Amino acid sequence: MRFIPRGTFTMGSERFYPEEAPLRRVKIEAYWIDETPVTNAQFACFVAETGHVTLAEIAPDPKDYPGMLPGMDQPGSLVFHQPSVPVGTGDPGAWWHFVFGADWRHPLGPDSDLDGLADHPVVHVAYADALAYAKWAGKALPTEAEFEYAARGGHDEWDYAWGDELAPEGRMLANYWQGIFPNTNDLLDGWARTSPVRSFPANDHGLYDMIGNVWEWTQDWWAQPAVLKKKGDKQNCCSLNNPRGGTLRESFDPDQPQVRIGRKVLKGGSHLCAENYCQRYRPAARHPEMIDTSTTHIGFRCVIRGQ
Repeated sequence: MRFIPRGTFTMGSERFYPEEAPLRRVKIEAYWIDETPVTNAQFACFVAETGHVTLAEIAPDPKDYPGMLPGMDQPGSLVFHQPSVPVGTGDPGAWWHFVFGADWRHPLGPDSDLDGLADHPVVHVAYADALAYAKWAGKALPTEAEFEYAARGGHDEWDYAWGDELAPEGRMLANYWQGIFPNTNDLLDGWARTSPVRSFPANDHGLYDMIGNVWEWTQDWWAQPAVLKKKGDKQNCCSLNNPRGGTLRESFDPDQPQVRIGRKVLKGGSHLCAENYCQRYRPAARHPEMIDTSTTHIGFRCVIRGQ
């Protein structure tokens, strides 16, 4: 783990997506954070000791999912499949497939395994799975503010964790999609899916993969950032003390009023973020995800507070 000293930083961005604004000053108390996302090897130790069964390994109960199609009540998870023909970016169903038998041990489906992936981030973990691991490890999941503060590496207003240019002098500094998503991946970073942790340079806090590789769960319920009350000019406003997001009810997806499943904030972006789609390989970027969802591009890391 790496120690992050207490401090104040400018959270958010006004240069990309509306859900990242407004800029606000945030105070953070000191904490420790995992140097990398939790790996398959680390998660395997947790499962071996506790017998934990992930959500993706449990058949969903049709009573919990009204309208479930016949035959869908089987264990599985969402797997990215690169379309073989050109498609637009408006229909995620063109590249996300629910695969029966996909789970953390079988990331691409029942015929796949973790051979050669011990030091890759664990995936196919729902929020409850990440929370269970954190509790076993004597840790916690980071708040959104803690994650962003750490991801910035001490640099308040850079767009990226390393500066204001995505690929300075053509260097690949994180695992993200190069090319036209979802059809053409130029693989300039060398990886079509997840990469081993520490494959790319650490930020100035000594942390790896805070940007790209896999999205990471935080403990905060999704909400739009609160608009701060201004005192005088734009630069003179109060600081928030490690804000903790919204409430369960506020996190429900307004576009799916029939679905009453809470959404948590994901941070960091993933190997599927591209310049033409989801430019969220940045500290300020954020994304809502239902807590029962697991995919091939969501993982997590942990923190320890008060030490």
